[in-house]
Amino acid sequence: MLRELRFESAAYRWLELGTPFSIDFDQAGLRGVHIIAEGRCELVLRDGKVIALAAGDVVILPSGDSHILRSPGPPTSGPPTASPRSPSPPSSGPPTASPPASGPPAAIGGAGNRTVVVCGAFVVGEPDHPALRGMPAVIHLPGTDGRPPAWVATLVDALRAEAFDGGPGSDLVMARLSDALLIRALRQHSGSVDRPGWLAGLGDPGIAAALAAIHGDLAYPWTLPTLAATAGLSRAAFAARFTERVGRPAMRYLLSLRMQRARTLLRDERATVAAIAGRVGYGSDVAFAAAFKREVGTSPGAYRRRTTSAGS
Repeated sequence: MLRELRFESAAYRWLELGTPFSIDFDQAGLRGVHIIAEGRCELVLRDGKVIALAAGDVVILPSGDSHILRSPGPPTSGPPTASPRSPSPPSSGPPTASPPASGPPAAIGGAGNRTVVVCGAFVVGEPDHPALRGMPAVIHLPGTDGRPPAWVATLVDALRAEAFDGGPGSDLVMARLSDALLIRALRQHSGSVDRPGWLAGLGDPGIAAALAAIHGDLAYPWTLPTLAATAGLSRAAFAARFTERVGRPAMRYLLSLRMQRARTLLRDERATVAAIAGRVGYGSDVAFAAAFKREVGTSPGAYRRRTTSAGS
């Protein structure tokens, strides 16, 4: 399922921070990754929650919420010490922003205690994908004795090499490494999800089976009874449990996923509307076009023309 989100680009930078410091990450569309390599700092979330971080900790913000990294203690007065600079976003639609450029280590802040952070950012090629709903605002993986888990250490080494020494294709390599990092983090975090969504649904074996079936074959004529049978539940029990875990009714989730896949196919492939209709579960292009217009607000042909002209 995560493959459908298309982590298209990523950049990482080694930041050497001196107390006091405060860095504001507030660009729409950027998903942040922070690996604390040395020292201590605080993560301040949009709702004001503060998370203390120390060497070995890893935090990932898969929902792309704005946040601040600052030195421990009372907040510094005045504007942030720095704000990550990004190139202008592409004009062809998603992603809505580009990650900060990679480069050599950057020194930021004052002359006090040193903190070293590997700061990363990645963008999702399908920001409206239903699977993003219910993603946690932050995933915090505490280190042990100043060291991250072995799988993080290996990824950090690879990310650092690509960020500082990589050549052509480094953005793609870093995107794949970000993919691996997020997947491993979600595995660690899946048992403590506190909001409805796709990730919470994976924690329920029956709902997970239904989700896998839906994502694996959108062309199949799924109904509530067939999905309930896949989950091994009665129709009523499945409908209630799916809504509780995922946060929306099963057939509504299926419709959203089909429309998202259709948008991707219309944008990225040259298949006919009729062929795309069949690939997302519609027996006729007429029924597909009516559903698409109802959900997206325009016809499939008009959507294709708009996105094609925007990308040219």
